[in-house]
Amino acid sequence: MSTGGPDLFVICKSCGSEVSPYITECPYCGNRLRKRAPKLDRDQRVAERKARRQPPPLLTRLKRDEIPGIRGDTRPYATVVLVVLGLVGCLLWRTDLGGSSGKLIVIGQPGSEWWRLFTAAFTYDNVGYAMITLGTVGLFGWLLERRHGPLPVMALFVIGGVGGLAATTAIQPNAILLGAQGGALALVCAWATPDLLTLRSGGEVDGDLIGAAVIAAAVALMPLADVAASWVSDGVGIVAGFAVGIPLALIGER
Repeated sequence: MSTGGPDLFVICKSCGSEVSPYITECPYCGNRLRKRAPKLDRDQRVAERKARRQPPPLLTRLKRDEIPGIRGDTRPYATVVLVVLGLVGCLLWRTDLGGSSGKLIVIGQPGSEWWRLFTAAFTYDNVGYAMITLGTVGLFGWLLERRHGPLPVMALFVIGGVGGLAATTAIQPNAILLGAQGGALALVCAWATPDLLTLRSGGEVDGDLIGAAVIAAAVALMPLADVAASWVSDGVGIVAGFAVGIPLALIGER
């Protein structure tokens, strides 16, 4: 056997004959030498078997408290509930099942029927109004829920949406109200607050504040497209968004 070259022969373990290293059976006794003939490289040497490449490990979902300071991956349950309830309210209004549509909205001051403030926040009589408002709630509610969890999302929606309707009835006692553009604006403002604080301190931000401003403007102008929307709800939603967003931003930085 030459140094650095291929084996000149191998010994058959059955009959002891010298045979070629490139055959699978002994030509003298028929003994099986190997399962298959070896592969040869360009220099007619037996190619070494390459190890099979292992696929890269898959990243699993980040668990709660797995990395200090980073929130675990969670599903946006609160945001999904808010959007689904809005779709259900829109469907009930369009179908008027059992004459229930008139019982969902706010007509004047609710008085003892205070629950109308909540049902009206999930009712829409205009498809465009519903799509813009629920789309905003879905997008920015999901982003906020990833940062801070479901409770701030629910609180912002209730304060901006339901609180906006309640404030409108106090200022306009005879108003007919529905929809929750105040809740949508509260979510947008709370999401944008950390980036606005960073810009104020001279830092750079990664968030699309221009896109958020365009969406917020579309929601805020809903009273021009639907008389049941309220300018007062817009103001309540903006104030609530920044009032809740600033503490959330400071907590997140800490």
